[in-house]
Amino acid sequence: MISVIIPVYKNKSLFIKNLEKNIHFLDDCQIIIVNDNPQEKLKKEIEDLIKKKKQIINLSIIENKKNLGFGQSINIGAKRAKGKYLMLLNSDVILLNKAFLNVIDYFKQDKNLFAVSFAQIEKNGKIVGKNRIFWEKGFYQHQNDDNLLFGETGWAEGGSCIIDLQKFNRLGGFNPIFSPFYWEDIDLSYQAKKHGFKVIFDPKIKVIHHHQATIGKYFKKSEIEKVAFCHQFLFTWKNIGNLKKLAEHLFFLPYYFIFFTIKGKTSFFLGFIQALKKYLLNK
Repeated sequence: MISVIIPVYKNKSLFIKNLEKNIHFLDDCQIIIVNDNPQEKLKKEIEDLIKKKKQIINLSIIENKKNLGFGQSINIGAKRAKGKYLMLLNSDVILLNKAFLNVIDYFKQDKNLFAVSFAQIEKNGKIVGKNRIFWEKGFYQHQNDDNLLFGETGWAEGGSCIIDLQKFNRLGGFNPIFSPFYWEDIDLSYQAKKHGFKVIFDPKIKVIHHHQATIGKYFKKSEIEKVAFCHQFLFTWKNIGNLKKLAEHLFFLPYYFIFFTIKGKTSFFLGFIQALKKYLLNK
């Protein structure tokens, strides 16, 4: 069985609308809703939807007492999971069919498989979901991979993927240092690969996902940029690995400070300060 975890932060109407569409494809799954907005309950709307659907649904709701962010909400949901596999589904993702069930065969055929990431159809029709992570100019960088063929990918995207639960637990789930969002899924897949596990992309599993439908709505652009820079620093420091990369990172830091100061992006400097605080507190 697959345990589906859907973390929800605000955007209630969009979540309910998408859940109504997705439930049709999740009748054989355990569904775990994690509400990460303590100011707003979801129970009544979900119960009304279930009554409307008139189908037997294995669904439970977890109401966080405080806002914990994406990664920690998934970790909490994973503790309730009864299936062998976790499907992580953002509240702004729409399933198109049951193609995701095919990944179970992949896990059975390859004991080293950690996760399968889905193809995501953006608002403009572009398909994304396969990614690259690489070292360049003193930092770990990431970007979309234009090669959308089946195969290994940089990481399994947290909003639309299936993960082996046993391996997820073995790695300790998502690292809370990346709360509230960004880079936590990259870090988890990176740790999985360091343990010899595989992360693949399957273009045949397509979902609709308009990225930042929630984050872009409820967080200022400057705050999003600050968090992104902060977590890029944290990921780099956690995984820098050797003295050569450390020296390169320190060499390029002044350049980046000058570059982003000229561009008027204080978010880089603020992200660095926030990252330093988080890093020292978690040492």
